[in-house]
Amino acid sequence: MAQKNKWLQRTLLASALMMVGPLNSAYAAVVTSIRPLGFIASAIADGVTSTEVLLPDGASPHDFALRPSDIQRLRAADLVVWVGPDMEAFLTKSLTPVSSNRQLAISELSEVKPLLMKGEDDHEHGSDHAADAHNHADHGEEDGHHHGEYNMHVWLSPEVAKVTAIAIHDRLLELMPQNKDKLDANLRQFENLLTQTDKNVGNMLRPVQGKGYFVFHDAYGYFEKHFGLSPLGHFTVNPEIQPGAQRLHQIRTQLVEQKAVCVFAEPQFRPAVINAVAKGTKVRSGTLDPLGTGIALGKDSYGNFLTQLSNQYVSCLK
Repeated sequence: MAQKNKWLQRTLLASALMMVGPLNSAYAAVVTSIRPLGFIASAIADGVTSTEVLLPDGASPHDFALRPSDIQRLRAADLVVWVGPDMEAFLTKSLTPVSSNRQLAISELSEVKPLLMKGEDDHEHGSDHAADAHNHADHGEEDGHHHGEYNMHVWLSPEVAKVTAIAIHDRLLELMPQNKDKLDANLRQFENLLTQTDKNVGNMLRPVQGKGYFVFHDAYGYFEKHFGLSPLGHFTVNPEIQPGAQRLHQIRTQLVEQKAVCVFAEPQFRPAVINAVAKGTKVRSGTLDPLGTGIALGKDSYGNFLTQLSNQYVSCLK
């Protein structure tokens, strides 16, 4: 019995050490800020190096605080992939000591810049939220998040995803030239997956293209534009800010006039305001997950992510 206990203790200790492993500074991997970038990176790095995601499920890139172990992971990483300072302002300072060839800010890639969509500052709605958005933009630096002039939810664009995959491939090739064959094969596979998913998702969404809806926050523009969806608007630009009374009144009016089929919340943000506004109308409510919570990293994960999001749209709109 004592022998068995000793064996058990040793096994537990070994597995505990394995779990601690990734935080060891000798450990290197591709570290991405958010899960969807992890989907792309893990497809390209498959069989070459591991991929880790910094933000735990349920956390928002809009207001995350790094722990010391996170900073250690960033510094030990082969490559850090993030959207850029306008999305994850919390990373800017921590990435200063990381050499420039070991970090990749997607929104700053020269091939991505022409694909960027203008951000929403709500002018055309004349809403009292515009003031909130502007005040917020001015103070963005202090609260770790500000909305620049562009929409930074770029991982929802299949075009940007392709450019991102190529950039990760090229950078890993520089860092690990011995893995050229594997990296090249992974990139080809990813591009094929993207083409196929694009076609499938296009077919899934075609029947709901003309249906109006509201989203909780202004995150889906790239996806909606790419697949021809018809959003009527959003409750807020920044999920940390509750929409003002005037904005809610406008949305309510449109819901009552039955212009919208659905209002969408998000897993991280399930504001009571959505239920309150939709109450007593025929509008259905759904949930969109712009971060792919629960999808495991791997070769097909970006395709699974786009497919899951499409299903979330269809299940509420159809």
